Formats: sequence, structure tokens, C-alpha cells
Amino acid sequence: MTRIKRGYIARRRRTKIRLFASSFRGAHSRLTRTITQQKIRALVSAHRDRDKQKRNFRRLWITRINAVIREREVSYSYSKLIHDLYKRQLLLNRKILAQIAISNRNCLYMISNEIRKEVDWKEYTGII
Repeated sequence: MTRIKRGYIARRRRTKIRLFASSFRGAHSRLTRTITQQKIRALVSAHRDRDKQKRNFRRLWITRINAVIREREVSYSYSKLIHDLYKRQLLLNRKILAQIAISNRNCLYMISNEIRKEVDWKEYTGII
């Protein structure tokens, strides 16, 4: 029986997988079966942690805004600020507010005071 030389397609697929796992340690970067398992696991973790990263950044922004708002006045809080922003229909997201809070606190104080004055005046006069 004559010898059959195999094609290059399977080898090309395996080298592509090995390039993905080249930074892994031990058998995770050498053995094809474990490489495929680790690749699946790595991609699942990356997908999950992208969502987790969004949650963590949102928590960080909320904490920063709340800390700066409570610094000046004890009675005013983050939730009241966001509620007043929605009442005024101001489109400032939490990321922008957190950047303002870090870089220029007086600007955030001015925004919150203006919003409070406007909302308090409207509630006092009965205009909503």
C-alpha cells in the first residue's frame, strides 16, 4: 500500500489555534485538545468580563458623583441630583458628570444648585 501524505488544512487550523494560545503556560499552549478547551474558556471569560467592566465603571462614576455632591451639602444626594436632572431634561450621563466632578467641582456645584433652584421654584408655583 502506498503512503498517503495528509493535507495542510488540519495543520493550518492547529497552528492558528496555537497562535491564540501562545501566551498560555504549560500544556495549555502545547497540546491541541487542551488549547481548544482553554480558548473556549478564555473567550467566555472575556465576554462575561466586558459586561462586568461596564457595571464596575458605572458604580465608580456613581460613587464619585455622590461623594462630591455630599461634600458640600449633607441633605443633597446622588439620587436627588439624577432625579432633578431628569426633571429638567438635561442629557448628562454619569460618565460626564463624574469627569466634571473630578476635574472641576465648582462646575458640578453650580449645575446642582441651578437644577435645585429651578425644580424648587416649579414645585413651589405648581408648574410642572
